[in-house]
Order: sequence, then C-alpha cells, then structure tokens
Amino acid sequence: QSQLSGGVRAATVPAASSNITPLILSRFYAADATDNNAAAAAVDKATLDKLVRTNKVVIFMKGNPQAPRCGFSNAVVQILRMHGVQYDAHDVLQNEALRQGVKDYTDWPTIPQVFIDGEFVGGCDILLQMHQSGDLIEELKKVGIISELLKAEQAKPKEESTK
Repeated sequence: QSQLSGGVRAATVPAASSNITPLILSRFYAADATDNNAAAAAVDKATLDKLVRTNKVVIFMKGNPQAPRCGFSNAVVQILRMHGVQYDAHDVLQNEALRQGVKDYTDWPTIPQVFIDGEFVGGCDILLQMHQSGDLIEELKKVGIISELLKAEQAKPKEESTK
C-alpha cells in the first residue's frame, strides 16, 4: 500500500451576500514520493473502498484540480466547479499502483473516474452528459449537495405573466 499525502486547495466563491467567503472546493491527494513499492502492484480493493468514500464526490484524475494534466480531467474539474461541488481529487500520475488499481476496481479503462456517494458514475463523457441533461443536479441532490447552478436558477426573479 502506498502512503497518500495531499493538501487542501481553497478558492473564493461569492456568497449570497456581497461578502466574499472562502470555500474549500477540493482536497487534492498525491502519492508519497518516498514509497518505493508504489509501482509494485495495484492498490487493493479495501483501500479503494475507503478512498471513494472520503467525500460525497471523489475523482481520480491526471494532475490536480489546480493543474489538470489532460483535457478530460480538466473538463471534469470545470463541470464540478460550475456546480460548486466540494470533492476529493487523487492524482493517478503520481502513483501507478493507484492508477491501475482504480481501473481494476471499476473495470473502466480510462481516467478520470468520478464517484458520487462511493458509487462509480463514470468518466468525463458520462459526467458531461449528466451535466447537459440536468441529471447531475439530481444525483448531487440525492447525496445532499445543492448545485450552484440550481441555486442561481432559483434565485432568478420569476417572470410575471402579463396576459
């Protein structure tokens, strides 16, 4: 098993009032570079079971949310950012055992991989489709996350019928 280390990244997001409130949007984890056994074998199922449940939304991506290292990972980060979702991100480029382990865990060949409430949702294409159809808002609601897009839509003044 490899040791994971990471950091918390904060971004400023406007609050409902005119004040700007710092909001933690993602926690980023990278493999500990001192682990010489990281490439020896895939991360085991028990470890991945724990990782996918560290937050309501967890992604395994190439790079980190502040510096994605592929377009698909960047697209997932942008979608989650639009919805204002707090999530944990694991950089699979830092740990080949994690990269292979998550692929084996989901039986899904590509990265990024998105989990909501511990359940595998899919990759970039599926998350994009869910975002476009509105299904992502509903899936987030099921785990108690209210999308910022939904909040913005609800905050719009209702148009009065003139007829």
